[in-house]
Amino acid sequence: MSANNNMVETLNQAWDLLGKGSFDGLAALYATDMVFVLPGQNDVLTGRDAFRAALDNIGAALPPGFDIKGLRYCVGDSEVMNVVEWTSTKLPDGSQSAILWKFDGDGQITEERWFVDTEQWKAAF
Repeated sequence: MSANNNMVETLNQAWDLLGKGSFDGLAALYATDMVFVLPGQNDVLTGRDAFRAALDNIGAALPPGFDIKGLRYCVGDSEVMNVVEWTSTKLPDGSQSAILWKFDGDGQITEERWFVDTEQWKAAF
């Protein structure tokens, strides 16, 4: 299997683990020195331990009723741009966000950076 397929497989696994609430398993997919940049680009978590701790409050970080309807992947050499189609209670017709994922040579996620329409994101809460 190619490195590109491995990255997509890792991301599919990450989304599955998130949906199941398996936060320890999810965090294990990330490098210890990973960086997570939240919507609005102002909030940054550095390190797997900080990321894992934040997962316990993931419900507060996502709009009420957040539901993923589709995932598309644009794969590069060591990164993937993920287009996420989603709905929420206040946005029943849905929206899209993009997430940039970067990987190290061992296939672990080193960066997760969300790109959203910040006004729309705020209005979804």
